[in-house]
Amino acid sequence: MTFQITNYDLALKLGNILQLRKLHCATAESCTGGALSAAITEIPGSSKWFDRGFIVYTNESKCDLLSVPSSVIMINGAVSEETVCAMAEGAINNSKADVSIAITGIAGPSGGSCEKPVGTVWIAWSGDSKPTFAQCYLFSGDRGAIRQQAVQQAMEGLIKRFKI
Repeated sequence: MTFQITNYDLALKLGNILQLRKLHCATAESCTGGALSAAITEIPGSSKWFDRGFIVYTNESKCDLLSVPSSVIMINGAVSEETVCAMAEGAINNSKADVSIAITGIAGPSGGSCEKPVGTVWIAWSGDSKPTFAQCYLFSGDRGAIRQQAVQQAMEGLIKRFKI
């Protein structure tokens, strides 16, 4: 029998770490459409450590709500390291959060290319007096599976950032 860590387990662990460190988190989500924020707010009392979530599905909303320079998106694309880092930093700058998680990607079933196939997802973590860090993933499965994997990896990445 194998034990599978659920989003609830990850959000609970993340919440415990943030509460211990007296930090607040914000999210900036594109392809996950709020699924990360929903997973986090499943935890009772999450308002003690979760400030807000930005759902920025369009390029315009990334610029308007997170102050992502339109030139960053035009030069690098919405699904890129530069854009996701700007999203993560914008989430902190436009909230009362100390740390953030940002996600942008191509969940499918269409929209992919040879350069950026369906399943390409960039995730960035920012704050806590550390440089913003981003990583690219190539998730597999259908739209729901890709989004689920992105949410899980996003929380795992912030937990790892705290080296716990």
